[in-house]
Amino acid sequence: MPSRPRARGALAALVALFSAGYLAPYLLPTVVGRLAAGLGLGPSQAGLVGSVLLLGSASAGFTLAARVERIGPRRAARLGLLAMALGYGSAAATGSLPLVVAGVVLGGFGSGTATAVAASGIAGRPDPQRASTLGLLSVSATAGALYLTLPRLGGGHSLPLLALAGAALLVWPVTGRLPGATRAYRGAPGPHTPAAGGPLPYRRAGAVLAGCLLCWSLAQNALWGVSGRIGTGQAGLSEVTVGAVFALALGAGLTGVTAAGALGSRLGRAVPIGAGTVLIAGCVLLSSAAGGLASFATGEILWNAVYPVVLSYLLGLAASLDPRGRWAVLVGSASSLGTACGPLVGSVLSEAAGYPGMGAVLAGLLLLVAAPMTAVARHASGRPLVPGSVRRRGGAPAAVVAGTTPTTTALLPQVGAPEQEIAPIPAPATAARRARSAFRLARPSDRG
Repeated sequence: MPSRPRARGALAALVALFSAGYLAPYLLPTVVGRLAAGLGLGPSQAGLVGSVLLLGSASAGFTLAARVERIGPRRAARLGLLAMALGYGSAAATGSLPLVVAGVVLGGFGSGTATAVAASGIAGRPDPQRASTLGLLSVSATAGALYLTLPRLGGGHSLPLLALAGAALLVWPVTGRLPGATRAYRGAPGPHTPAAGGPLPYRRAGAVLAGCLLCWSLAQNALWGVSGRIGTGQAGLSEVTVGAVFALALGAGLTGVTAAGALGSRLGRAVPIGAGTVLIAGCVLLSSAAGGLASFATGEILWNAVYPVVLSYLLGLAASLDPRGRWAVLVGSASSLGTACGPLVGSVLSEAAGYPGMGAVLAGLLLLVAAPMTAVARHASGRPLVPGSVRRRGGAPAAVVAGTTPTTTALLPQVGAPEQEIAPIPAPATAARRARSAFRLARPSDRG
């Protein structure tokens, strides 16, 4: 019984860490807008600072992809949260552009570290998609509350950065529920854990998924990074109205992620990923061409309702490719790299072709990557559902999925692999005679 509360506590710590690490990309529109207004930067310069922040996050993921276990999740998480608090806090406390850039780079590296630890831990759980869904619910709710609150607290670039630093400090206490650098993390795996030096499984599928998710996240964040300027400039809305639209959009994201969690694996992963990406492309076109409150709100709300649903399935797919979490961290880092390039790409495209032209380019890119991501989801779906997840996901439909999901190749005999020799165990002749003498035919007189 004590192991069940401990497992729930570890899950809560991973969800909180996931939320803190993902909060910076979710707050990117207000961070970029406040940097442009508070420091007198142009759109491209402010977008570049936002991209630098997210590049720091991506570099942390690539650096820690295979090192979280060796460092220890608890220590790595605390180092990441400390970097977030120091980096974002120092950037909020100064008006000097070089110091702001240095602070957001350090804070971004901390965000990426927190995300890497959370992704690695979530991948090792029996149901990684459920944990990813809880993390997306948490970060969507937090970001929605901040979008409602920050515009009413004043201007300047400090407030969103202080919110990121405060989130790191709030999450710090729960890191005590994460495991330390135990012997299992130092190279002595248990009987049910993969070998630390084992080869990376599903290499081709994982590489395709990482490359596609880089482009997918770039397209999403290119629009997200300039959404505030579309609302205030092209649609003619106030900052308070735009903040309210963003809060409603993130609230719709909560509804979408809840629906995805309830749906589970009943439709598999290919249908939500492929059809959801096509729907997102249409939302990008609608939002980028918005000329008023109705079209802007419709595009943003529908887009943010679908985006986290598809992302939860993509994160679950990446986590299922490797129980040690290496693909989860690498794919997440590729996503962060695309997210980092998004604000700059969105600013450059909008200046060169206008917001509608930018939307057309981004929608085309999303349609281009939808097919290979769907193919990976169909042909390399990773670990099958376990019996516990069949019970949690609601009986017969999930059981059908579990029965039809392809088994991991490591569990099957490999073609060309040498057969294992069976060592004979000799039994003493006397023991064999005693065993035979203990049995005889039953007779009527034996009934007693």
